[in-house]
Amino acid sequence: MPKLKDIPFICSWSGGKDSAMAYYRAIKMGMNPKKLLTMFEEDGEISKSHALPLEVVAAQAERLGVPLLIKGASWNSYEGQFINAMDECRAQGITHGVFGDIDLEGHLEWVQNTCAKSDIVAVHPLWQEPRSKIILDLLNSGFEAWIVVVNTKMMPAEFVGRKFSKELILELEALGIDACGENGEFHTVVVDGPIFTSRVPIKIEQAIVRGDYVFSPVKIE
Repeated sequence: MPKLKDIPFICSWSGGKDSAMAYYRAIKMGMNPKKLLTMFEEDGEISKSHALPLEVVAAQAERLGVPLLIKGASWNSYEGQFINAMDECRAQGITHGVFGDIDLEGHLEWVQNTCAKSDIVAVHPLWQEPRSKIILDLLNSGFEAWIVVVNTKMMPAEFVGRKFSKELILELEALGIDACGENGEFHTVVVDGPIFTSRVPIKIEQAIVRGDYVFSPVKIE
């Protein structure tokens, strides 16, 4: 890894555990956070994949002390909006982007190629680390995360709304489910940990079924 001390970065921020761990590792490497980028649905109501409302993502950003950059996009316009965000950051002197990819080559290549179009250097602090090590490090570092989206084609709906714990990891692994959720089995929201000035006070509401997915809407308490 090249020397990254004091290097300004934007973090691709889903609000979930992998982006939080990538951010945490970047800070530990001495990098300097300047902005968070969260991609939202086109209507701006909820974030893509993790289905978090703006009030929750904004509360996370406030406790990180880092400005939040929001871009609304459909999947068709996603790349264009992402590049637009990276262009904005590069114009402000931000040279690096931090991402939570672990071991999916296709994701890595897309991020690297897309960032290069804006002259942004992509940094992947979690890359090629064993998935089990990352989730244990998450818990041992004091992060609090909750499962808020479940793909019912890949795991039982009953796991939605559950707090992430070592017991939960064992339950998932006993069912043959990747406890990191790297294949899209589930998504999380992180509400506390060493990167936050205080806990994000959330309320997890009754689960909603949308096709193959079950969502637990998250609100600020």
